[in-house]
Amino acid sequence: MSNLALPTLPYADTALAPVISANTLSFHYGKHHKAYVDNGNKLLAGTDLEGRSMEEIVKATFGKSDKVGIFNNVAQVWNHDFYWLSMRPGGGGAPTGRIGELINSSFGSYDAFKTELTQAAMTQFGSGWAWLVSEGGKLKVTKTPNAENPLPHGQTPLLTIDVWEHAYYLDFQNRRADYVAAWLEKLVNWEFAEKNLG
Repeated sequence: MSNLALPTLPYADTALAPVISANTLSFHYGKHHKAYVDNGNKLLAGTDLEGRSMEEIVKATFGKSDKVGIFNNVAQVWNHDFYWLSMRPGGGGAPTGRIGELINSSFGSYDAFKTELTQAAMTQFGSGWAWLVSEGGKLKVTKTPNAENPLPHGQTPLLTIDVWEHAYYLDFQNRRADYVAAWLEKLVNWEFAEKNLG
């Protein structure tokens, strides 16, 4: 009984270009994401975690030294599933509706939010993620290293941007700031963020 599956992407592999090329997508989704799924299933096989939801597994294994392998692989599957949905072709720009109002009330303006998310993405040393989360009725920006995500911290993730080098290096090389700016301008999926507000 396997827990994890590679999801079908909600767009063609060319749909996010030129920000994320088909070449990047084929490596990132087809190799990195798939490896986390395959390794996670191997590590879960025969354990008491088998058959539980990814969210439950992430929360149950976070910070447990004997479960690091399971946590890293399952959390990375969850993070990547979430990342693909955090983008859409023709996305980007300032949000409207409820999420737009919450961005303005929580950060002061969309530009202030953009600055904060960019800062989180740029100051995440090495591999990791920058997130827009909901906590206690307010929105905030956070960042996590490696496979970690907001779930064990009682926060509700709304959006994420992957700042592991494999997410952008083929297209942007060492220009992480350009990748983050282009992601916000052209790809961010505000409809997905709004849906995650519940």
